[in-house]
Amino acid sequence: MRSVCVYCGSNSGTDPAFGEATRALANLLVARGIRIIYGGAALGLMGLLADTAMKAGGEVVGVLPQGLKDREIGHPGLTELHLVASMHERKAMMAELSEGFIALPGGIGTLEELIEIYTWGQLGLHRKPLGMLNVNGYYDALGAFLDHAVDSGFLHPQQRAVMRMEADPERLLEALGEPVPEPAVKWLDPQ
Repeated sequence: MRSVCVYCGSNSGTDPAFGEATRALANLLVARGIRIIYGGAALGLMGLLADTAMKAGGEVVGVLPQGLKDREIGHPGLTELHLVASMHERKAMMAELSEGFIALPGGIGTLEELIEIYTWGQLGLHRKPLGMLNVNGYYDALGAFLDHAVDSGFLHPQQRAVMRMEADPERLLEALGEPVPEPAVKWLDPQ
């Protein structure tokens, strides 16, 4: 894998472990020569991710809607910063530039981006790996919900297996290196 899209918060969160995990992931990606694609902001975990990777000599590409440039404070020191017209263009470009997807802790925007790219995989629009870095159990409830969706017949077990979840950045990268299951042929009928 040569490039990974990292979804994460424009806030830092309350647990110092979120920042520690962000730095660890950034350093691991740089050490493996993996280019980071992210939302382009200089704030919160987004800024920490970019700053850590750039300091370590990595490549960091930001994608930021022009209208959010001032609100999210676009990062001035990236390898590349793409300014786009809308959130739709942002997500599409981030997906196009990436060979895989990782979600660090974040808020509703991070969740929306992660779930949308997960849905695109279910629809067969891509076969790229994705996963959540489950820092101090941050994504436990989402994992439990996805399991509940399988048990309730709304998510095919094969599609559930696509969403990897690990607490350790290195184990998550290893999991993302495994083949992505084919979209379920009868994805509308999980039975």
